[in-house]
Amino acid sequence: MAKSVVLTRRRLMAFSAMIGATQLAGCATGGLPKTVPIPFEQPRASRPVGPPSPADLASMYAEAVDENQTMAAVPYDKIDPRFYRQRVMDPTGEAPGTVIVDTPARFLYVVEPGGTAMRYGVGIGREGFAWAGEGVIQWRQKWPRWKPPNEMVARQPELAKYSIENGGMEGGIDNPLGARALYIFSDGKDTLYRLHGTNDWRSIGKAVSSGCVRLLNQDVIDLYTRVPIKARVIVRQ
Repeated sequence: MAKSVVLTRRRLMAFSAMIGATQLAGCATGGLPKTVPIPFEQPRASRPVGPPSPADLASMYAEAVDENQTMAAVPYDKIDPRFYRQRVMDPTGEAPGTVIVDTPARFLYVVEPGGTAMRYGVGIGREGFAWAGEGVIQWRQKWPRWKPPNEMVARQPELAKYSIENGGMEGGIDNPLGARALYIFSDGKDTLYRLHGTNDWRSIGKAVSSGCVRLLNQDVIDLYTRVPIKARVIVRQ
């Protein structure tokens, strides 16, 4: 039995030496064997996808202090769950880093590498229906001043004290732009289209009378951390 094992091992060693010599001969002449390429599929992200848990919701939408401003807790149980901030499989097909506003569905997406996207529920105001197309985030601001355009002041004279000429309304929890504002430009010009915060949780998922694209203050702060200046933006009406 031992002799048989030794012979088997010797045969294997001899066969390996023969294969090695053949491969070396191939390298010396440049005649490598042809290979068939195997299609490569981009691996999907391993990030958790799906609705947030009750513990996640309690943390995401809790009362919070930001830049000395106190944001009230959001009664998320009164909001349609599909408008909670959550990671989803990317339905847009756009490049990572792109922001997509799906106006009819009341969703905003930030595309991530690996096939996922962070999705937010939004409310769409009158100005939010006024523009569609591609642009970039030209400017971002924490607790921005609000300067209603002259057309709005003409419709609502009580806003004259916040007009552009009067310097606007100081940033704060009662400011219509909320905790953050991201300003969209296209072809180097201000579109007057804004992604901004709100403390009016009832407006999320709905068409409202004023404003552009509004997110819960807690959500717009999260969005602000994910979207740099010059990020590509697509608004679909």
